Amino acid sequence: MASSTLTIDLDAVVSNWRALAKISSGETAAVVKADAYGLGVSRVAKALASAGARQFFVATAEEGATLRRELGDGITINLFAGHMAGDADMIHDLSLTPMINSIEQLQRHLEALPQAPFGVQLDTGMNRLGMEPAEWAALSDLVLSQNPTLLMSHLACADEAGHAMNEHQLRNFREMTEGTGVPRSLSATGGIILGEAFHFDLTRPGIGLYGGKPFELATPVAYLEVPVIQVRDVAAGESVGYGNAYIADTPRRVATLAAGYADGLIRAMSGNASAYYGQTDCPLLGRVSMDMIAADITRLSETPASLTLLGRQQSVDELATAAGTIGYEILTSLGARYTRRYSGG
Repeated sequence: MASSTLTIDLDAVVSNWRALAKISSGETAAVVKADAYGLGVSRVAKALASAGARQFFVATAEEGATLRRELGDGITINLFAGHMAGDADMIHDLSLTPMINSIEQLQRHLEALPQAPFGVQLDTGMNRLGMEPAEWAALSDLVLSQNPTLLMSHLACADEAGHAMNEHQLRNFREMTEGTGVPRSLSATGGIILGEAFHFDLTRPGIGLYGGKPFELATPVAYLEVPVIQVRDVAAGESVGYGNAYIADTPRRVATLAAGYADGLIRAMSGNASAYYGQTDCPLLGRVSMDMIAADITRLSETPASLTLLGRQQSVDELATAAGTIGYEILTSLGARYTRRYSGG
């Protein structure tokens, strides 16, 4: 049986990075954590490095080690999680740059690797990672004497342009960093779109590289084609799938597709999302099961060999909205069983 095919357009990733770099006032990095948002860090990062990206961000030292093996020397690899216990050897041997988040991490880093570069993450109101204003005020003289590579923070509500939190965090970031002489970074994709006031010296696009909101002008990156295993006629009153979750009110022609929640088609899509045959939508019926899902192909004049779940007909955000989630979850959930094909790059 033919497997489902996930095609990743590397030229689109590069095009999105260049478009975001063009509207960024400073240098533009690339966020490739979580295996480049599920699309394959090896191929994605190499394409971005070839296009000119020189700074990358990942979540952990382990991700940094993978990226260093792929990209070699001459590229800065920053760690959002900072210097965690047990990371010193990897940070040193692989020339990784942790974003220090706390006094404990600062102490750990300066004791274990006193000459190794580091940046600092500041909490400007998100209350997730970083030094809070009082902690930064107490430690800033010590930190700045060590010549950090970057002072950064992260916006909580950048996807909502008019949200008051954006200006609140911008004020806090300026108050905490002005006059330090250290390069600064506040914005990921959403912050880039908010405007130049949020850009500072370095921007860090993530989801926008992979075709997701809030970068509305993004070129689609991921295309998912799922083969049809079997087609059957379902009479009015008959059910489809587990739990009789769908009962036909009129005769239906139903295709069983070869992918399910084990492949990242999350159960929240059950009865809410659609697949496509060309431009014709084929609603998903009943519950998503582990390896299969059903689609209504009654409107089609021919029996399809496969249906499209991601592509120009349906973006990752449109599929996510139908499932009541966000594009990030859809991308990072895409399973390992797909035949992965890369174009461009």
